[in-house]
Amino acid sequence: MAPVLPVVLPLQPRIRLAQGIWLLSWLLALVGGLTLLCSGHLLVQLGHLGTFLSPSCSFPALPQTALAAGAVALGTGLGGAGASRASLDAAQYPPWRGVLTPLLAVGTAAGGGLLTLALGLALALPVSLHRGLEEGLEAALAHYKDTEVPGHCQAKRLMDELQLRYHCCGRHGYKDWFGVQWVSNRYLDPNDQDVVDRIQSNVEGLYLIDGVPFSCCNPHSPRPCLQSQLSDPYAHPLFDPRQPNLNLWAQGCHEVLLGHLQGLSGTLRSVLAVTLLLQVLVLLGLRYLQTALEGLGGIIDAEGETQGYLFPGGLKDTLKTAWLQGGLAHKPAPEEAPPDEEPAQEALAEA
Repeated sequence: MAPVLPVVLPLQPRIRLAQGIWLLSWLLALVGGLTLLCSGHLLVQLGHLGTFLSPSCSFPALPQTALAAGAVALGTGLGGAGASRASLDAAQYPPWRGVLTPLLAVGTAAGGGLLTLALGLALALPVSLHRGLEEGLEAALAHYKDTEVPGHCQAKRLMDELQLRYHCCGRHGYKDWFGVQWVSNRYLDPNDQDVVDRIQSNVEGLYLIDGVPFSCCNPHSPRPCLQSQLSDPYAHPLFDPRQPNLNLWAQGCHEVLLGHLQGLSGTLRSVLAVTLLLQVLVLLGLRYLQTALEGLGGIIDAEGETQGYLFPGGLKDTLKTAWLQGGLAHKPAPEEAPPDEEPAQEALAEA
């Protein structure tokens, strides 16, 4: 059977191949570490912002998969650097001969599979962020007032911190607060006729006002924060409701968080693409170096040419041979007749 993709490797090309693999392996280890940092950073960000993502959003699977892929890439890079360096010394290479095959198997199956999966998630999952943030922020606004409801006691604090930190207001803008009751019933005066009228005028019995929480206010505004009666053009002199950015944050939190998380996932996607490319190059180089050295008994500076290849035979033939060998290994051996039975059978025939 002819080997798959054979390459003739004389002495000098073998040495240059080992040196090139050593350099690429260190680059792979470096980029693998960078993948760990990027995915870890995105995972930490999701830990802070997970409250504003719907439970059904699968975006957190991206940094988790990328974290595992980065760890495998880092290990492959370090292992490839050690094996390629040892291959240049006939005294150091023998211990690595038994390590290369498991390294190639793990690097291909685990590393290549995880990197491909993570890159696919990085391309597909950011689209699901839109809906995940829509549902998560809608729930966050609805539970803003539930400061004494178990499970939602921190909703107000988290939403205020989000708006202050990311300079945003509401889901898509400050008017989103007009459609939800964000003032707790505990602080409403049931004897106030205005409160009673507002609650009775709403079909859901909610207290709705044209105001926003304090965290929507821009501290850089030269005038005091305007939080109430924002839709009344006569309530605040010299305030133009058509230009709320002069006093309130202009952007909604959905737009800000979507851009922030998509930016992080875009950076991670680029790092994953480079990591996958280096992983493929290092594994291919290690395989050619391994098969070339096996033809020389593990001595890289041996005289003469040798051949490096991916598989010793065609892929179909290799799988067929492995299948047949596995079948023969489980097939019971034919029973042999005891040697003393043959003379007895001959005696009976003569009689």
